[in-house]
Amino acid sequence: MPDYKNMYETLFGAATQAILVLQQAQQQTEDMYISAAPPDIKELKSKKKSDDDAGDE
Repeated sequence: MPDYKNMYETLFGAATQAILVLQQAQQQTEDMYISAAPPDIKELKSKKKSDDDAGDE
């Protein structure tokens, strides 16, 4: 007869380790994001249509 208790404990232990690995990876990437330099964001100004362009339509 299979040892279901041992099977369950093995699976539970592996699942717990997987969760811990994912939580550590999430924490590391959050730390990387927080410590990164802010992005160089610039506002783009829209060009207004000139009177010459209005006649092309």
